[in-house]
Amino acid sequence: MITKLSKKDLISLEDMTKDEIELILNVAEMIRSKQKMKEMFLPLMGKSLAMIFKKASTRTRVSFEIGMFQLGGGAIFLSANDLQLGRGETIADTARVMSRYVDGIMIRTFDHTEVVELARHSTVPVINGLTDFSHPCQIIADMLTIKDKKKTLKGLTVTYVGDGNNVCNSWMFGAPKMEMNLRIATPEGYEPDKAVVEKAKALAEKNKTELTITNDPVAAVKNADVVYTDVWASMGQEAEAEARKNKFQKYQLNAALVKNARPDHLIMHCLPAHRGEEITDEIIDGPNSVAFDEAENRLHAQKGILALLMGR
Repeated sequence: MITKLSKKDLISLEDMTKDEIELILNVAEMIRSKQKMKEMFLPLMGKSLAMIFKKASTRTRVSFEIGMFQLGGGAIFLSANDLQLGRGETIADTARVMSRYVDGIMIRTFDHTEVVELARHSTVPVINGLTDFSHPCQIIADMLTIKDKKKTLKGLTVTYVGDGNNVCNSWMFGAPKMEMNLRIATPEGYEPDKAVVEKAKALAEKNKTELTITNDPVAAVKNADVVYTDVWASMGQEAEAEARKNKFQKYQLNAALVKNARPDHLIMHCLPAHRGEEITDEIIDGPNSVAFDEAENRLHAQKGILALLMGR
């Protein structure tokens, strides 16, 4: 079993192996266990994390900030308005300067190329807290949650219902590597990135798993172990919100749709939820929902990531 990650950064699950994902999950479980037992574990004592936010956040900001504190370090929040990035300083120069001050950088932004550029010029680890293309920390927390409830990931079927967005892309990179079957149901015209689909198909073929892209949510949910959704309009798509509501109505997670899943299915949502749109109160608050366990596991998963990347 490997004991460290092959790269200094966490940019996308595309870059990670199954063993590396498993390592993060195992370290996250270990750190979580220590916390629950009130046992001190301070691998990041004296270390600092810069958190750059171009997109607003609840879970990402709080989980990374508290995670650093609980691991013995500190975090500083920086909005785009707090940095010279907002006045024309380049990503490359920002990376060079921040690398002189801090031990790691987490960035949550719109353009994925900004994260790639930041990592290229940084001498300290860079973590992708979310881009329009990818959300790797979320899927690691999701996998930790599924493993908690199902005791394994291998062979499970995850159905993602909704917009073919960043979360969907990251599931396509992650699920086949962990030998999970993945079904994606979106309205016509809202399918996931074609290049990611092709890469995911190759991964699924290599690992002998199922990958299905469909416009039929009922068929996708049939006998699923996990049913997952996200908001219909992400940040930056507010102008499309009303139009999307009309096109996504039959993709709502409600009692009629989820009854097609296995009786012991898990309901997941990366939050924030727009209740009454992509998911009903009855489902997100129901006995099969693990949405808030999933939110808690953002903290534990990210502590695993921080410890592995910054604790060297």
